[in-house]
Amino acid sequence: MKVTFQIEGASPVQIECNAGDNLLELARRANVAIDAPCSGNGSCGKCRVKLLEGELESIPSRHITTEEYEAGWRLSCNSKVAGDCTVFVPDIASAYQSRMKTADLSSAEEVAIFQKAQQEIAAGGILFENNYCALQLEMTPPSEEDTMPDIERLQWAMQGAMDGCAQVKVPYTVMVKLAATLRENDFRVCVKGHRQDDVFECMDICPYEDTAIVGCAIDIGTTTVSMVLVDLTDGKILAKGSSGNGQIRYGADVINRIIEQTRPGGKKKLQDAIVKETLTPIIANLCRSAGINARSILRLTVGANTTMNHLLVGVDADPVRMDPYIPSFFGWEGLLAQDLHLPANPLAPVVIAPNIGSYVGGDITAGTLATMIWDKDEMSLFIDLGTNGELVFGNRDFLMSCACSAGPAFEGGDISCGMRATDGAIEACIIDVATMEPTLTIVGDAGQKPVGICGSGIIDIISELFRCGMINAKGLFSREGDRIKRDQHGMGRYVIATAEESETGREVSINEVDIDNFIRAKGAIFSAIDTLLSSVDMTVDCIDKVYVAGGIGSGINMKNAVNIGMLPDVELEKFRYIGNSSLTGAYAMVVSDEANAKCAEVAANMTYLELSTYPGYMDSFVAACFLPHTDRSLFPNSVQEQ
Repeated sequence: MKVTFQIEGASPVQIECNAGDNLLELARRANVAIDAPCSGNGSCGKCRVKLLEGELESIPSRHITTEEYEAGWRLSCNSKVAGDCTVFVPDIASAYQSRMKTADLSSAEEVAIFQKAQQEIAAGGILFENNYCALQLEMTPPSEEDTMPDIERLQWAMQGAMDGCAQVKVPYTVMVKLAATLRENDFRVCVKGHRQDDVFECMDICPYEDTAIVGCAIDIGTTTVSMVLVDLTDGKILAKGSSGNGQIRYGADVINRIIEQTRPGGKKKLQDAIVKETLTPIIANLCRSAGINARSILRLTVGANTTMNHLLVGVDADPVRMDPYIPSFFGWEGLLAQDLHLPANPLAPVVIAPNIGSYVGGDITAGTLATMIWDKDEMSLFIDLGTNGELVFGNRDFLMSCACSAGPAFEGGDISCGMRATDGAIEACIIDVATMEPTLTIVGDAGQKPVGICGSGIIDIISELFRCGMINAKGLFSREGDRIKRDQHGMGRYVIATAEESETGREVSINEVDIDNFIRAKGAIFSAIDTLLSSVDMTVDCIDKVYVAGGIGSGINMKNAVNIGMLPDVELEKFRYIGNSSLTGAYAMVVSDEANAKCAEVAANMTYLELSTYPGYMDSFVAACFLPHTDRSLFPNSVQEQ
C-alpha cells in the first residue's frame, strides 16, 4: 500500500506501508512534519489532515465536528491506513519549523537587548578573550639540500612565529591534508588552532588568506533552536538564524520525547531530528551567509535543558523522568564536533553549559550567567518561560533554582485554538469593556487574518476577559453577549474571530476548558515562585528585580501576566525582558574562556529544588489555580470590572 502526503506549499511525499499502520507514525517515518504536541495520544487535536482520496480507519474525536469529518478532516494520530490514499497536510502543521517567531536577534530590539547583556557581562569583569588563533606562515619549500619532513617544517615555522611555544601538536585530521595543502599553496599557509600555555594544537591548515576563526553559539529549546556565528578574534556576530526544533513532531514537551526515545530506534530518531534536521541546516545556512568554510568553526557552545542535552548526544534520557530523577550527566568534557557529526572543524570542542538538575539544564545556567545576578547584591528573580518554566532566585551570596511543569499551554498546546507563534497567531489582544469586541495583533504581514492563539495572546485574552468581568475567578463565563456562546452542555466560549473573520474558515475562540488549562499552567509558574521564595524564608516583597527570558517573554504584557496571577505583583519597573538569555550566555561562553569557567562555577554553586517532592508545593499550586489567586492580598493591583 502507498500513502501520499500532499503538503501545502511543498512537493508530495509518498511512502510504502501496510494495512493498519498509524498515519502519524507513517508521517514521521516519511519525515513529514505534522504538529502533534501530545505526541499522538489524541488529546490535543492539532494533528489534523484532510483525506483527499482513498480510505482511512479513523476513531471519532471530539476535536473533529461531524461537518469537518464529512469534509475529510481526520486526526492523523487516530487514523489507520485501510488502502492506498492521499492526505492533505495543511501548512500550519509544518510552519513551526520554517516560520516560527523567535527571540533570535531577528529585530533591532532583540539585537539591542543582546548587546546590552554582553556589555553587562563585560562590565562585570569577564574578559572576552580566548586562546584560539590563526597563524599565517611562509616556509621555504623542501629541496635536495633541505629534506626536512613536512611536519617538522611546519612545527619549526610555528615555533618561530609564536614566542614561548615549546610544543606543536599536529593531529591526524590535519596530518592527512598537510602535504597537499603545503604544495598547493607554495608553502604559504594559515594554521588555525588553540594555544594552552606553551602548547599549540593545530586544528586546521588552510590557504594563506583564509584566516577566519569562528565560534558557534547555540540555544536548543524544546520548541525552537537559535544560533549565532561569531568571530573569535573580536566577538563580532557574523550570522544569526533559527528554526523550529525538528524533534517537535515527537511531542511538544520533554516527557513525550523521552518516551519516544525509549522505543526501538528512538534515541537515533531523536538525535537525528536535532542534529541532521535542525542544527546541520542552520549551520550550513549561516556559513553561506557569512562566506566562511564550516571547518573554520573551532568551538561550539550549547545552552539546552537537561533532556535536550541528552537527546543531542544520544544518551538515554529515561532516568531523567523516573524517580529519583537522576540524569546521566550534568557536565561533559571532551565532546567534539566529529562525535556528533556536526558541520564544523572535526576537532572543535562542543561545550555544553552544565545542567543543574533533572529539569533545570544548561540553558538556565547560561541564562543565569547572562543576567549577572550571581554578581549583584540585589535579590533577583530570573524566569525562563518556554515549553517549561525554570526559575532562579538569589544574588551573589546564594542561588536557588527549580523547574515547574507548566505544560505546553504557553506554546499554544492544550488550548483548542492554540498554536505556536507562526503566521496567523494572535499575539496580543485588547477587549472593549462595553461592547466586548476584541482588537487583535496578529503575527504575519499586514492584512493577515487570525488562525489561532499563541502564548502571549492567551495571556492577554484571559487577562482582558477577567478585567472586563466576563469570567470569574474560576475562569467561568459570568456575562452574556454576542461573542459569548454556549454549547448544548452550557459550556461557554468567547469568539475572538468568527469563521468569516478567520484565515481558515474555522472559528477562533477560547472556551472554559482552555481557560482552566491555562489557569493551571500559570498556577504552576506562580506556585513555583512562591515555593522558591518560601524555601529561603522570603516573600515577593524581597524581590528587587525580575528578569524574564524565553521566546514567549518577548510578547508578554507584564501587566496582564500580573493581573491573572502568573507573575508576582511587584512594581512593573522591576520587570525586565532580557531576550534569549540562553543564547546570550552561550555567546559569552564561545568567545570568552573566562565566561566558560564562570558558567561552570555558577552551576556548581546553585542549589536545585525538586518541587515534586517539596512539602507544601501542591498546596501552593492549588491556591494559585484561580484568577488571580485564592489570596487576593498577594495581588492588590489585579483588576476586574464588577
